[in-house]
This record gives sequence, structure tokens and C-alpha cells, in this order.
Amino acid sequence: MSTRRFPAVVDEITVRLVAAVVLSLAVIALATQQWWLYLLLAADFVTRSVVGPRWSPVARLVQQWVRPAVPTQPVLVPGAPKRFAAAIGAALTSAAVILWLVHATTGSSGAAVGLVVVAVALVVFPALEAVFGLCVGCRLFAGLVRLGLVPESICLECADIRRRQRVVAIP
Repeated sequence: MSTRRFPAVVDEITVRLVAAVVLSLAVIALATQQWWLYLLLAADFVTRSVVGPRWSPVARLVQQWVRPAVPTQPVLVPGAPKRFAAAIGAALTSAAVILWLVHATTGSSGAAVGLVVVAVALVVFPALEAVFGLCVGCRLFAGLVRLGLVPESICLECADIRRRQRVVAIP
């Protein structure tokens, strides 16, 4: 999995704003049971995790319209954990779409329950990111690093950004 398409460094503030947009759509989908919204979110998450934020409609909206209105300096963080988090978002929203289609075509109550469970996760995870800056996918990524399941080259990229942040922070 090449990370060349996904930026090695991302702005944490922008990521949190993207999470706020995802949170808004997820709350609307859950509250109104407009499950088709997960189809849009799934397409966006897949795009973001495969080719990066450049082609993501949500990320583009935030980068062009929302982020310029937020008067804070960028907070640089490694891109690899955020890409992993986007892949988790892609998996969850894709699962929501599949569960919605199964429920819609078969009337399965199990699919309906599964859909609501996934929908709640799709509210909780972006809420934690947007409000508290707690990236669940990033925490899972860190756990995979500790277990040795993430290649060393990816770990070095994360360590490299942390070194660059210290250099930037020291005049």
C-alpha cells in the first residue's frame, strides 16, 4: 500500500473539521433514517483512504471553504494514521450501506440492528475526533505499530513528523 498519494503530513485542524462534517452527515442519517447518506460517506471515505484528501469532496469543501475561516496555525501530524482512520471509516460506512440494502430488500431485523449499531459508531468516532481530537483509528494504528503489524517504514514516517514538529516548535 503506497502512501505517496496520501500526504505524509496533514493538518490536524483540517482533519478535525472534516470529522465535524462527517459527524453532521452521520447524525442526520441516523436521526432521519436516511441511510442512503452512508453511500455518499462511503464513497468519500474510500476516495480519501485510497487516493487521499485531494479527490475527497468533503475534504475539498473543508480545505477550500471552512479551514480558511478558522484562524489557527496548522498542527502537523503524520498522515499514515489518518489514512488508516479513513480506511476504517470506509469499512464502517460500506458496512452500513450493505446492512441498509440487506434490510431494505429482505426486511431482516438483524440487519436493521446491525445498521443502527454501525450508525452509532459512525457518530461516536467522528465526534471524538471533531470535539476532543481523539482519533480512534489513530489509536488502533498505534496499537498495530506496537504489535509490529505495521511496517517499520510507516513507523519511521510517523517518527519523522514528530521530529519536524519539535524543530518547528523550537525557535
